[in-house]
Amino acid sequence: AATAPRIPSTRLALHHFDTSYSLHLGALWPSVRAGLLCEQKYGALLNNFAAADHVPEELELLNATDFISEAAQKAQRWQRGAAVGEAATGCQEGSGEGRTVMQAEMMTQAEVSPPFCDSISSQIKCYTFPRGDITRFRPARPDSLGLLDYYLMDAASLLPVLALNVQPGDFVLDLCAAPGGKTLALLQTGFCGHLAANDVSISRTKRLYQILHSYVPREVRDTVSVTSYDGRDWDQVKGGTFHKVLVDVPCTTDRHSAMEEDNNIFHKRRTKERQMLPMLQLQLLMAGILAARPGGELVYSTCSLSPLQNECVVQRALDIAEAQFNISVHAEDLSHFRTLFQDTFSFFSECRLGELVLPHLTANFGPLYFCKLRRM
Repeated sequence: AATAPRIPSTRLALHHFDTSYSLHLGALWPSVRAGLLCEQKYGALLNNFAAADHVPEELELLNATDFISEAAQKAQRWQRGAAVGEAATGCQEGSGEGRTVMQAEMMTQAEVSPPFCDSISSQIKCYTFPRGDITRFRPARPDSLGLLDYYLMDAASLLPVLALNVQPGDFVLDLCAAPGGKTLALLQTGFCGHLAANDVSISRTKRLYQILHSYVPREVRDTVSVTSYDGRDWDQVKGGTFHKVLVDVPCTTDRHSAMEEDNNIFHKRRTKERQMLPMLQLQLLMAGILAARPGGELVYSTCSLSPLQNECVVQRALDIAEAQFNISVHAEDLSHFRTLFQDTFSFFSECRLGELVLPHLTANFGPLYFCKLRRM
């Protein structure tokens, strides 16, 4: 008997997405689907270690802007506006009508922006082209010492690093670090007292080494330890020691799955592996929670739209931490990120926990889910 033709993995992925995401995203799904199937948009993460002072001017001439510093300026304007609003309120306190709607809004925005202003001192700079502008960045170039001037990545991938808000001297763990874009961004802060970059895949860890050698001088590389442990066992290696932990887990990588046959998790042979992803993600997040010291902060992230891999994993981890380990973990409100970065990214407004960047034809970044947790 003739064998049935193999259905392409990309078609299987799209069928799965059409079934589940049309329910989850509703009327937004057709637009998100179109974004997933079109060319992804990139940002240029500037390499602070390279002698590349000319690069910002070069990019600005092309009409690219540093979306992070733009958001920081927005936050500062809110705070100034809030200060004016407070002064006006003080003058009118007797009337009981001191706060106009506009002042109330400024106060609300300003009240959530100080933690962001702290993270902005991180020195991370990433240039993007405006909404609707599909200009491509030139390839990165080496400086006189051979360090490349910028790293091209999905600009949304920087949001988990910004949310982590690394402070001077922090011990930082990047639990699933390869291929290395977020690891490089963490180093751009200049704040990591020590950075442990781990990935279970030895071949992917080689890619991480390549990025470190291409972008980072030796004296900074010496503050990074690269390992290939199974991240699920990390708490047995170094439990309760890190100020900040990034848990950027393996996922269905929705954009790749919809577009590329190569290494596609929707291949029939990988069905069980795909079905087990939420369990793996939960185990990695639990290891991250146990690796953080009390008072430490974590960010969990995926490049999937799936609530089963996003909010559901986070909620389950919160429940298990409390029930099995007597550890209280608090999910932080990141809605101010949505407000600050809405000019650059399209966000889903209905996440119960964390934030989700949606692909959109005019701002084709993501998908990227991130949720910040604090170990109490």
